Amino acid sequence: MTGPAHPSHDLPTTRHDAIARLRAVFARIAQGAVEREHSRTLARDAVQWLVDAGFAGLRVPVRHGGLGASLTETFALLSELAEADSNLPQIFRAHFAFVEARLREGDTPQAARWLDLAGHGAVFGAAMAELGDSTGVRTTLRREGGTADTTLWRLDGVKYYSTGTLYASWIVAVAADGPHRITLAVPTTAPGVERIDDWDGFGQRLTGSGTTRFDAVVVPDENILSRTPLSQFPTEAYFTTYYQLFHLATLAGIGRAIVRDAVAFVRPRTRTFGVPGQVAQRHDPLVQAVVGRLSALSFSADALVERVVASLAAAYPQWVAGADDGPELQRALTHAYQAQQVVAEQVLSAATALFEVGGASATSEARRLDRHWRNARTLASHNPLIQRQRELGDHILNGTQFGAQWQARATQAATRADAQPEAQAGTQVGTQAGTPPRKEHAA
Repeated sequence: MTGPAHPSHDLPTTRHDAIARLRAVFARIAQGAVEREHSRTLARDAVQWLVDAGFAGLRVPVRHGGLGASLTETFALLSELAEADSNLPQIFRAHFAFVEARLREGDTPQAARWLDLAGHGAVFGAAMAELGDSTGVRTTLRREGGTADTTLWRLDGVKYYSTGTLYASWIVAVAADGPHRITLAVPTTAPGVERIDDWDGFGQRLTGSGTTRFDAVVVPDENILSRTPLSQFPTEAYFTTYYQLFHLATLAGIGRAIVRDAVAFVRPRTRTFGVPGQVAQRHDPLVQAVVGRLSALSFSADALVERVVASLAAAYPQWVAGADDGPELQRALTHAYQAQQVVAEQVLSAATALFEVGGASATSEARRLDRHWRNARTLASHNPLIQRQRELGDHILNGTQFGAQWQARATQAATRADAQPEAQAGTQVGTQAGTPPRKEHAA
């Protein structure tokens, strides 16, 4: 988003009206999905339509200008949006996670500030990951000066996989200050911020997941969200499940789009390959079998996503009350990892089987039916299935906690960093006055 942080939009007064308005926008987005994919036109208009309809405030409490949707409602709508265009849920993934984190902070002034922004149309993108051979943080935050009332900091670094930033009004980023990991927010219009559309993945091509550069960007204390030791790997069961659910819901939406496009392709066709005398393809038993299988695969993906959402919703009360672990949270995470193994494979299988309903005409670039496989494959590659599969087996066989291997590596990396001379010792970033340091999830 390049427009104002508080665009004017006349939100519906009831939940039913709000959802109806969003679904009308989804239908409008679906109409242009193939053309955007064909021309690689960034989805700026589609994002603006969603913001104007209140989508950025879907999870934001009503008192902060949002719609106050439940987790169940939210992920159901995300799957519907993914059916229209799978790029859009991923564009908003960091935004929804940012809002979710603020919900846990309760009625603090800082949480209220950010929720008010999101409730009135501000969109938050993410700039967390960096290219390289490790998960270390090379982006730095150093004391720049300030006044008696506030400290100013200087942000320098380069991020990649900056999903959603091309459409955002704010960027949530991670930087290092000595031995600490700092999570902060900067306006996309701040001097020194450069967003580059250089994401070259063959799928999810319109998500804006390219490079973000920070060159001497000034960050005030009030925009510091959290600080944690670099040795503490920034993950927890709730947010790991939440992030995974975004991909699963998007994959389920792709599964629905595959069925929709198969039906749209078959119904009007009168030519059938290799069957003399048969004129209506929809009456071909083989085509019927393929479409039946596609519908079953889509149904299975939907059912698994609903199960994971239910598990996360059951864990939400203990998480929002401050728990980072517990039986409900571990159950939700286990279900997410299990569902990932099945949903990704089923949707990818459906994306390939789709081409069995037609001959060479199904491969026409004008139809862009290949986008379903490319988008599903890209989403599945974000969290490699084989790694999650191994973690599941280790957890079930040996009781090993999820993320234990990552935590061990983070501790080793931090230990190596501590052994090196620290040029910026004594420049620790604090949070706002009266607000204790908090953990912030990784995007």
